[in-house]
Order: sequence, then structure tokens, then C-alpha cells
Amino acid sequence: MEKNFWKKLKKPILALAPLAGVTDSAFRQICKKFGAQAVYSEMASAAALCHGSGETLELLKFSKSERPYVVQLFGSDPKQMGEAAKIVTAKIKPDGIDINFGCPVKKVMKQGAGAALFKDLERSRAVIEAVLKNTDLPVSIKVRTQSGPVKLREFLQNISDLKIAALMIHGRTLSQGFSGPIDADAIKDARRYFSGIILANGGIDKPVAAKRVLTATKADGLGIGRGALGRPWLFREILKTERHRRMRSGKILKKPRRTLKIPAGPREIFKIALAQARLAAKLKGRAGILEMRKQLCWYAAGLPGARQLREKLVKVETLDDIKAILK
Repeated sequence: MEKNFWKKLKKPILALAPLAGVTDSAFRQICKKFGAQAVYSEMASAAALCHGSGETLELLKFSKSERPYVVQLFGSDPKQMGEAAKIVTAKIKPDGIDINFGCPVKKVMKQGAGAALFKDLERSRAVIEAVLKNTDLPVSIKVRTQSGPVKLREFLQNISDLKIAALMIHGRTLSQGFSGPIDADAIKDARRYFSGIILANGGIDKPVAAKRVLTATKADGLGIGRGALGRPWLFREILKTERHRRMRSGKILKKPRRTLKIPAGPREIFKIALAQARLAAKLKGRAGILEMRKQLCWYAAGLPGARQLREKLVKVETLDDIKAILK
């Protein structure tokens, strides 16, 4: 039976990119309802999984409505990464496993993981091989265009014979972090060395940006992360724009199922924010509400009285607090 769900998704594929501390189950479920075709977990430590961390296993739990769901792992020890892949496959049962080669966070880099692992061609290949050997799920990777002296082309050439299902490319170098223009040419050039699904990532915050990136990179789809913060309906906006474009060109693109409407004003935005807060409270209790503080502030961005709203939202303790403020 074919387990590579990536091959079954309609293009352009729109995926919720992994974001530590953000892409939890509540947010993933909301993004799915707005048309995200695939969603990634928060970045999970392979070492923690190998040491029996119940907290990490809890972090990776998901709802059936989130499928296809991909668990992203980080680590630098091939043995640990292989064992973590085995644990995730057996206990979490996602639709895919992703390996992080792009995280610039210092505490991740110090472990030789993330973007630091990207620079170590021998070890990065060993990590991928270990994960592939310990799961029957499709394995994907998330990378940058460059880390230190190693460029994306060199990285991909080093692993060109390995069976990797999908590649999400953050179109910036490690030194750029999360700012500056993305290198569309580097993403487009990746097709010469990789035959699987390619998703372009970075700077996609509006439908016009999505169209520009898809046109410039010729990618199979997009990985949307920060652009969806406080705006999960971005997926729906992109799908709507793409559908209209296809219709004008004479091509038929079916209307996506199970999608929420794009909000027309603050009232609708508050309803979406509250829906996510309810999910967070249901899944995590008070901890979910506290984690929602930053998400609520993102929802408030750009609205009239946003500053005063944020001052209140960063102090919420309960679901009732949120209801009272948004009311």
C-alpha cells in the first residue's frame, strides 16, 4: 500500500510549516479548516523521545482531522534519530516524519542539530539514513539555501540517492535568519538534484506573495509559517486566488472542502481566535490559555485599538477572560 501521501495532494500544495511553540494541535486544526492540505508538528527533540519524555509524546499528539500530519524531529545523533523515528512511527502514528536541517536557534545549533547539521554533510546523510531505516512512513526534510560554507546544491547532491519524499526549502541562508528576500533561484535550482515534492517557504504572507513565489520557484507548493500567525485564513485566501486564476485560464479547480470563511471584520476574527482558544483549553487546560496569549496578540494585529487589546490579552488567565475581552 502506497504510504507516500505527498503524491496524492493536489498542486499547488499548501502546508502549514513547523514552528516551535506555535503549531500545536489547536492551531493546526484551525489551519486545516481554512484549507491547509498538510500540517507539521512543533519541532520535537529526538534525544527527549529516546529518554522517554512523556511531555514530548504529549506535544506530538494530534486529532484525526489534522491528517495528513507530519512530525518534525531535530537531533544530530544518527542512532538517536533512528530510535526517535521508530518511537514516533509506533506510538504517534503520523502520516510522515520530517527532519529539521534549518533551525537557527542557538540551543538547537549547540547540539549540532538544525542548521548546524546542514553544514556537516557526512553526519546529515547518516541521520537521514537512520531515520529511513527505522520507519515505513514517507520521510521529508526542511532546509535552508545555505549554512556556513555549504550551499543547498551541495547538500542535495550529497543525498541525491536517498528516498526522500518531500523537501521544504526556507529560501534564506542561516545568516539571514528570518528576514530579507528569499532566493527563488536556489529553490528553483533544487529541482536539478531532487525529484520529490518541493515546497517553497519564507516570506509568504499574502496571496500575491504566494503567487510570486510559486511562479519564480516552479515549486510544487508552499510551506506557510509566520505568514499564518493570527491569519490562518491565509490558506483560504491563497486557494481562492488560485481557483480564480485556474478558472480564468479554463482549468477547473474544485472548491476546497471543510474550509471556514475568510473573516470580513473584527467580529469574525474574534470568533476564529475564540474557537482556537477553546481548542487550546480543551487540549491543554490552563497551560493552553497561557500559550494562547501570543496567538491572541497576533490576531489583534492591525485591528482598531490593537495596542489596548494586546495589553489586555497578554494577561488572560482563563477562557472567560478571553471571552470578556473579545466581546
